[in-house]
Amino acid sequence: MLAELRGLNEECGVFGIWGDPNAAQIAYYGLHALQHRGQEGAGIVVTDGQRLQAVKGEGLVSEVFTPGKLDHMNGSAAIGHVRYATAGGGGIENVQPLMFRSTTGSLAIAHNGNLVNANHLKQHLEREGSIFQTTSDTEVLAHLIKKSGSSTFEKRTKNALKLLKGAFALAVLTEDEMLVAVDPNGLRPLSLGKLGDAWVVASETCAFDLIGAECIRSVEPGELLIINKDGLRIEHFAAPAKRAICTMEYVYFSRPDSDIDGINIHTARKRLGKELAKEVLIDADVVTGVPDSSISAAIGFSEATGIPYELGLIKNRYVGRTFIQPSQDLRERGVKMKLSPVRQVVNGKRVVMVDDSIVRGTTSRRIVNMLKEAGATEVHVVISSPPIKNPCFYGIDISSNEELIAANNTIEEMRELIGADSLTFLSVEGMVKAIGRTDEGPEAGHCLACFTNNYPTEIYPDTVLPHEKELVR
Repeated sequence: MLAELRGLNEECGVFGIWGDPNAAQIAYYGLHALQHRGQEGAGIVVTDGQRLQAVKGEGLVSEVFTPGKLDHMNGSAAIGHVRYATAGGGGIENVQPLMFRSTTGSLAIAHNGNLVNANHLKQHLEREGSIFQTTSDTEVLAHLIKKSGSSTFEKRTKNALKLLKGAFALAVLTEDEMLVAVDPNGLRPLSLGKLGDAWVVASETCAFDLIGAECIRSVEPGELLIINKDGLRIEHFAAPAKRAICTMEYVYFSRPDSDIDGINIHTARKRLGKELAKEVLIDADVVTGVPDSSISAAIGFSEATGIPYELGLIKNRYVGRTFIQPSQDLRERGVKMKLSPVRQVVNGKRVVMVDDSIVRGTTSRRIVNMLKEAGATEVHVVISSPPIKNPCFYGIDISSNEELIAANNTIEEMRELIGADSLTFLSVEGMVKAIGRTDEGPEAGHCLACFTNNYPTEIYPDTVLPHEKELVR
């Protein structure tokens, strides 16, 4: 239901800890903080210095790690993962961390992102004799590491990482060390922190807050962190390329209490709303945001325009992830199960509805209709990002061009399709300015490919979109 309601899915979240006797339990709490990044599967792998142990399953963190599940997970280091299932990529075998055993040692991998050359590498590896056990592109890295002829695990991992193209923020765990890496463009976020004497890494800093860790800094593009009994050592597997962190992390995916490269997400979203107010002139009575990610932008828009902000839409947090939908009529009612208008707030009012993005347009149409059914006399939709016109190849479930409403319609045609009285998108320039990164250049360290069609990496002819991910043909 969440995917149908919002239209965008982040691929996953990564957590790792080294140097705490309660590593598995701390990883459990870290994954709870990252639950918004993946609700279809979760896993933890722990090492006691001699062997790796894994617990993973499909479902929410609380559903996978039921009482007693982690009691036998002894060890001072662990990595964890939450994920969204992708078409053709579901099933327990694809729930991460992926774990591989061999006579030369075991390893586990937790990965956030999407490798644009995964099929190319897989075909090469299969010709060399590799047999793949999952449909995840993450498995490619394990085969590359094992096939490398270098003398140490660190060197083998470096050589393997150099062959990967696309987006990756990952943690690799062996019996006696943890390696952490981010792709040369820094497309996916990953932060480094400290919990007492232990080192921790997480896709978002909100995980540090929950476990009481101190955030040190972001893991830099092209960095390889080696963490073992000797402490932390920083290497590079590649020179940093043009920085291009996913802009939608700021706009939509990350939790408001997280920071990316020192920029607080809530604060950035408020600035997006204020910048949007500079680009649109609307006479209205009330501003409301679509929960949850758009509320910060709606507050910023309200502050800048002086139009009062109200909770005109309420999210029902107790609806299950799936429910029976035997007819189109009940599918329409499904949105109301997840989101409800506050009639007393919007009845007889001209409403500004702030949202972070429009993907297919289906959800926007349903929400506009709900507001009007609740008595809103006008509904003006303002979006705190530009129109999404291009698919994402780096780990976000953004559909093909055919399914993207902005790729096939003018803004006026989109307005008519969703039934709004007006429709306004934030400009690319306004979005980049509002987020406030200090990188130089017109794109200021952002990946803007879904808006501009300017991809920061090569896209291979056989690159698979995240929502179509299926390596086993």
